[in-house]
Amino acid sequence: MSGPAARLVLDEVTFAVGDRALVDAVSLTVLPGEVVGLLGPNGSGKSTLLRSVYRVNRPTSGRVLLDDEDVWTHSARWTARRIGTVLQDMPTDFPLTVRDVVAMGRSAHKGLLDPDDAADRAIVTAAVELLELADLTERTFALLSGGERQRALVARALVQQPGLLVMDEPTNHLDIHHQLGLLRLVRRLGVSVLVALHDLNLAAMFCDRICLLADGRQVATGTPAEVLTAPTIERVYRIDTEVRTHPRTGTPLVVVL
Repeated sequence: MSGPAARLVLDEVTFAVGDRALVDAVSLTVLPGEVVGLLGPNGSGKSTLLRSVYRVNRPTSGRVLLDDEDVWTHSARWTARRIGTVLQDMPTDFPLTVRDVVAMGRSAHKGLLDPDDAADRAIVTAAVELLELADLTERTFALLSGGERQRALVARALVQQPGLLVMDEPTNHLDIHHQLGLLRLVRRLGVSVLVALHDLNLAAMFCDRICLLADGRQVATGTPAEVLTAPTIERVYRIDTEVRTHPRTGTPLVVVL
């Protein structure tokens, strides 16, 4: 369904507005097939950094390399064929069906007025089935639940056949059942993933590595066990925690005191 898993390198990426750096010299690598989480409080620079990856915020300095190619030296179309994006939600004030929304992802591979062909339809059908949306394809997107909408947006990103999936807090507004279901699915895709998350325990469960940001700066990068320590969490989030080992998963379990 997706393209070959890509390697993403952020090389000293800075994004400034005036004399204020919203992201300050962040360096990070996402290896092929790896799930890397971006964590940090509100305003820490997570979304700003992601926008530099999918070509919305041109870095003031530094480079965004996808398989050794600087995405900012290529067209938006080139990037859309290689990077799929899933944001928190999308506008719902339009009468498109789920199939219409998913099929929008094929536009990166087509001319402006080119109709869908049999290959496009097969890719869309495969994504719909993978995301368990087959019974909802003719439903109006706006009428779906939050979890159903997010699955449709993941399907739309997958039909781009990307090597990298960028997700900006995709579990916001979802109940815990749908949060777990969405992140389990993402882990099974085999694509490289850079995902911004709020929940420390979800990140510990599903991410291979974590990059923790505060005030636009990189505080720590490493495995969940290396990053999610009580002193680091207290320094960044200003809360008192105890970090235990989950008895079933072996991953860090952050308990707020």
